[in-house]
Amino acid sequence: MKIIKARVQNYRSIIDSEEFYIDNDKTILVGPNEAGKTAFLQAIQHLNPPEGIKPLNPLRDFPRAHYNELKVSKVDQSTIRVVEGEFELSDDDRKELDESLKDVNYVLWRNLDNSTGHKLTNSPTKKRYKELENDLIKLAEYAEELTSGVEEESNQSPKYRLKMLTMEWDSSDMIEGEKAKALADFFDDIFLLPGETLYSPKETLYDIVIRKIEISDKINKALDLLRKRVPVFVLFSNYFRVRPLIHLKQLATRDADGHLDSNLNDYGNVCLLKLLGLNAKKLSEMDVSVDPSTVDWEANRDKLDERQYLLNAAGVRLTTEINNIWQPDKNNKEEVKLRIRADGQYLKVVVEDDLGVEVELNQRSEGFQWLVSFFVVFFAEAQEKHKNAILLLDEPGLSLHALKQREFRKTLTSLAERNQIFYTTHSPFLVGPDELDLVRVVEMRDRKKGTKVHTSITAKDPASLLPLQEALGYDLAQTLFSKEQNLVLEGLTDYWYLEAVSQLLRDSNDVDLNEKIALVPANAASKVVYFATILHSQGFKVAALLDSDSAGDQAAKQDTLVHTLGNRRILRTKDYLLDEVKAAGVEDLLRDTLTKIAKSELDWDVTEAVSNQPNRALSSIFKVEVENFSKCKLAKAFIRWSRDNTAEDLSQRERDQWKKLIAAVNSALK
Repeated sequence: MKIIKARVQNYRSIIDSEEFYIDNDKTILVGPNEAGKTAFLQAIQHLNPPEGIKPLNPLRDFPRAHYNELKVSKVDQSTIRVVEGEFELSDDDRKELDESLKDVNYVLWRNLDNSTGHKLTNSPTKKRYKELENDLIKLAEYAEELTSGVEEESNQSPKYRLKMLTMEWDSSDMIEGEKAKALADFFDDIFLLPGETLYSPKETLYDIVIRKIEISDKINKALDLLRKRVPVFVLFSNYFRVRPLIHLKQLATRDADGHLDSNLNDYGNVCLLKLLGLNAKKLSEMDVSVDPSTVDWEANRDKLDERQYLLNAAGVRLTTEINNIWQPDKNNKEEVKLRIRADGQYLKVVVEDDLGVEVELNQRSEGFQWLVSFFVVFFAEAQEKHKNAILLLDEPGLSLHALKQREFRKTLTSLAERNQIFYTTHSPFLVGPDELDLVRVVEMRDRKKGTKVHTSITAKDPASLLPLQEALGYDLAQTLFSKEQNLVLEGLTDYWYLEAVSQLLRDSNDVDLNEKIALVPANAASKVVYFATILHSQGFKVAALLDSDSAGDQAAKQDTLVHTLGNRRILRTKDYLLDEVKAAGVEDLLRDTLTKIAKSELDWDVTEAVSNQPNRALSSIFKVEVENFSKCKLAKAFIRWSRDNTAEDLSQRERDQWKKLIAAVNSALK
């Protein structure tokens, strides 16, 4: 059984979340702080909470702004619905139901006074006496015809017996329980065999009436059965930790007495032993620190060996499971090795590094400790009392590095194969680009209206969608950074010029820019270093083309860029010009052609200014001579020109300059 719809009302910040759909495996809740994500998880847990969860308390849980209305109006709290969920049945669930109920879904709700209610959807309706009365009389009359010789008012008359049976019934009475049984017994008594067809050739009036009589009890039986099969909703907001040192006898004693200490993280330790198939009491009894005079040394040796072998096997299993989650970094192939050591009554969890050095678990990173504890507690409980439970996780993986969060997302997917799961997050790395259909946006634009949950990815507050935007942006960046050879450019117009000119020269067989080279615009000279560093860290070959203006000079001199690329792969526009131009940009490599295109296509006539100032950067001339000059407009005009012209239409000087630049790019990235 899995929940497919939910609605929360009258709970803390939630006036009415409105109904929204839930995914079969995992559902991701995103939204800004104070939107009500945690309140939603807490509310939905009350559909079917585990033992030990405090019941709903109107003083604490009813929306505070409306609390006075609740007290003054003295409304019946049993009529105030807090949470409602609709569940889709599994094949095993449906096998237990009557054939007439095979297509139903189950709906469960909880009210403010902690009372619950339930119903079936897509099911036949229960019948009241007034709905059956005419059919009952017709059937009794038909039975009358079959019992010839019996007077109508005698105590043997079917009509008379029916009248006596239903004399005290009200028209609104539901035909179920004792009433349904009494009617079924009555008609079984007066009909040894069903009568002739009265309604259709295929079905008798007897069959129809009996089915209507029985449906209420079938529905009640189904409701009782399904109520017991509703998954438990388990909210994990404060994750228990596994301690690196456990005193077995003390833990076994506290466990037996039911006094596990949360401050000592006993719960996490019990889960660790449970997951590994071990038992604190049994391991404690295997300790042989006793009076040497009474020792059966051979038996004790067997106990020690058995305990050590159990712990070795458990450590191997735990190592394998954790490494499936804690993937080694590309640049650090170290595999995590967890070991479980026993010394008398003490059990120690240690991590062995690639040098063979063992350190206690609590000396590793906070993120690693969290992940180990998460794995232990969740998977231990998922296979025990919380098997088939619906898991509610509030901000999991906060202490994990971004790339580890991406790996942890796979763990959540694995967990969702066995347990339906909800989790809240602000992290774009816990929302996969292929998981947008699993996202539900939680927002609160107006406290008077309270928290809303949207099934579609829509929100009036842009902050609600920030994790999704960041997730898509990161994924898009990853697709851009996918080629082995990359030339980072200052801006988009540089990309357009280089792409267009290289195609012209390729078509004329002058020079061919290696098609395996990706052109990556950084949007500013200052950002070139970031793009170059990111690409280089992925193991790609990287070069950068920078203008020879002050911004380009500053970027080219950054130690990080020089260290990352080396001087050979930092290309400057001035180095490929045949004439000296101060603060030259990529446009100066097309100085002649752009001047002509600007006049003919854009009505920007700078011919005289360009001729009089041969050593001044072309873009600088345009900025002075043309009001509202746009580099993009000029670049787009050149692209349009390149579609109808060839490399021969460039000046000889321009062709020579570009051939020199493209040859340098190919050489830097070969």
